[in-house]
Amino acid sequence: MQDGKSSISKFIYTFIVVFIIWNAFTWPGKFTDIQLAEVLTGIFVSIVLALLTNKFFSSFGLKGILPIKILYFVQYLFVFLIALIKANYDVARRVILPSLPINPGIIEFKTNLKNDFAKMVLANSITLTPGTLTLDVIDDTFYVHWIDVTTEDAEQAFKEIAEPFEKILLKIYK
Repeated sequence: MQDGKSSISKFIYTFIVVFIIWNAFTWPGKFTDIQLAEVLTGIFVSIVLALLTNKFFSSFGLKGILPIKILYFVQYLFVFLIALIKANYDVARRVILPSLPINPGIIEFKTNLKNDFAKMVLANSITLTPGTLTLDVIDDTFYVHWIDVTTEDAEQAFKEIAEPFEKILLKIYK
């Protein structure tokens, strides 16, 4: 059961996120073109949706939008984009040059992340990076299919696949 402060924090957080999404979809383009009825409708819809969904979709409440966490999130996006570009280049090379060796396999490694949401973000980041696919996460162990297993050592595999992501996720979800 949630305490009162946590529940209110999650509601406010969910309201803010839903209202931002509402505005993103309804923004007229110019600040002067905003209609009061549209803003009020957005507030009403956001309140209703936040009341109905905050316990299902919000795992951290207002502490999730602290400025330092937003900066870490931006840093995470850059790290992810760099990993994405490198992995795309590697997979594209393997497609264009079929003579390049591949060594597919399943590796496992452990994570230091304790938050389930952070583990989900890490698993999805690994899966979205070409050449790797998260197969399962059991407690703190990740099972990942890797297109070119360069090491069977769990610590080294972790360093090559997940460490850059985890370093930032530990700061965001501590």
